Amino acid sequence: MLCAGQGRRLLPFTEEEPKCLLTVDEDRSVLELQLRALAWCGITEVTIMVGFGADRVERFLAERPMPGLTVRTRYNPFFDTSNNLVTCWAAAAEMTEDFILLNGDTLFDRDVPRLLLTSPEAPVTLVINRKAEYDDDDMKVSLNGGRKLKAVGKTLPLATVHGESIGLMMFRGRGVSAFRDALDVAIREPKALQMWYLSVINSLCPSSLVETVALDGRWWAEIDTCEDLAKVRAHFASQQSPVVGVFPAARYE
Repeated sequence: MLCAGQGRRLLPFTEEEPKCLLTVDEDRSVLELQLRALAWCGITEVTIMVGFGADRVERFLAERPMPGLTVRTRYNPFFDTSNNLVTCWAAAAEMTEDFILLNGDTLFDRDVPRLLLTSPEAPVTLVINRKAEYDDDDMKVSLNGGRKLKAVGKTLPLATVHGESIGLMMFRGRGVSAFRDALDVAIREPKALQMWYLSVINSLCPSSLVETVALDGRWWAEIDTCEDLAKVRAHFASQQSPVVGVFPAARYE
């Protein structure tokens, strides 16, 4: 889980509190809801990459342990001067077996990780969302027929776009070492500090290692801005019934 950044676009909310600890469902934070979803889907071990507000994240984990989850942290000392490529590279030592990679600002229906875990086996699998229109900030994807990923990036021509990455993916088998090796190559680039890890995923596309699985109507949200935060809080506030709701407490106990 990539939770090292401050989230400056969310100031003043993130002046002291890291983005992942912002509350969205009563007193429950983004991080708590993510961990509950992972645990509900059978995940038992989680590594959280921390940076800004690392002490706050670690205090939260100590005060609110998740039953069934073993959670540890790793620190990215370059969090204030780099993008998430460096955070991924700093996590490379953890990439020794099949794993899920999750952005620290992504929320979703609690069964979405299970959708990924049960997807057709591929070295790399991205979860994507399809919608009618895409904006400049969307991490757009282009497919090469069926589920195979052709390209991913914010600047793809709209005529070639088939969806957007939601910031959740899985690496299996040779996909683990392929991603780790590609990170080692990318970190040597002059612009590495400004790069996103999805540029590494894009570099793997010609090898046909990367496939996708679609949300197919399941809810998800990315919290990048104050407007995003308000929308997510409104979403949870509108969930009156644990049968209808996505993340209410009753569905995660």
